[in-house]
Amino acid sequence: MTRDPDTTGENTVNTIRPFTVYPAIDVRGGAVVRLHKGDYDQETRYTDNPVAVAENYARSGATWLHLVDLDAARAGGYTLLETLRTITETTGLQVQTGGGVRSAEDVERLLEAGATRVVVGSLAVREPETVVGWIDRFGPERITVALDTRIGEDGTWVLPVAGWTSVDGQDLITTLHRYDGSGLRHALCTDIGRDGTLSGPNFHLYTMLTRSAPDLQVQASGGARTVDDVRAARRTGCAGIILGKALLEGRFTVGDAVQEEAV
Repeated sequence: MTRDPDTTGENTVNTIRPFTVYPAIDVRGGAVVRLHKGDYDQETRYTDNPVAVAENYARSGATWLHLVDLDAARAGGYTLLETLRTITETTGLQVQTGGGVRSAEDVERLLEAGATRVVVGSLAVREPETVVGWIDRFGPERITVALDTRIGEDGTWVLPVAGWTSVDGQDLITTLHRYDGSGLRHALCTDIGRDGTLSGPNFHLYTMLTRSAPDLQVQASGGARTVDDVRAARRTGCAGIILGKALLEGRFTVGDAVQEEAV
């Protein structure tokens, strides 16, 4: 699946692939929130009604939603099953969701509740062989691996786990190579240092990833602030982008963003 990365920093690729916009709803304590750089002590709350936010995104033209259980991401035990069911039943959105997914039974519960894809984060880093088995069991269109990353002290891209609160030494490219030949199709990568900052995505990171794994459908996440960022993420070769704070704060609309899907 992978090849050695080109780290020249080029921000474009020759082939523009199909592209999907994923409005994001992060839920903590029942409320829609955003964390600053993944810090649970730096939280902004927006509304106590995540379903209403999802309905608004659907009316604005979204076809997908990225739904995150922040409480479960840190402590385990997905808590948003009823929210997930309501969203899928009332909006028609396809939902990619995760947080605290630790077992095949967790995957089954989320799929049965209406999820189109289940996002696996900590376990995907700690136990790739387990997640490879899930890809085989549930199919590559049902699993998204989250390889969320920040720069370590030695300059490598490390992979914090447990809601980004713990680092156990795994690095991004080495972990990605552990999925070679697995059938993995969808990977979400958040630059944690930019998440919730509105400072712009790390296009160098996504260029490196898409060139390391040209067959992988990479979703960019972290820092998006303008429609130009959506367009630029697509030009790196990403297959999608997660949009959170910029939408919640009205920097641009879902309608503005989804226009880039068809360009």
